[in-house]
Amino acid sequence: MPNTAPAGKGSELLELILNSLENDKAEDIVHVDLRGRSSIGDFMVICSGRSSRQVAAMSEKLVERIKAETGRTSKIEGKDTGDWVLIDTGDVVVHVFRPEVREFYQLEKMWMQGGNA
Repeated sequence: MPNTAPAGKGSELLELILNSLENDKAEDIVHVDLRGRSSIGDFMVICSGRSSRQVAAMSEKLVERIKAETGRTSKIEGKDTGDWVLIDTGDVVVHVFRPEVREFYQLEKMWMQGGNA
């Protein structure tokens, strides 16, 4: 099922992020619309990589693509361990997890209302 970004503020950046993650073989990509619900950003993206190495590599490539295509410098945390990497672009917050870590924290359950992502 393709991830299509909703229209509106931050949607072009969201589309770039979703495409980058898909191209790098991220698994179980979910995006949550935070507009009107939180001041942390307009969207949140949550996905998994198969290993710490893949999580770190996907995250690094994503930050590089965002910089190359938009000129934005993103904040990135957790890349050294590769269990859970947080990328803050300003409008979109991205969480890239190893599957076990994602299951433990269950972020999407906390943010999704009625399963709408």
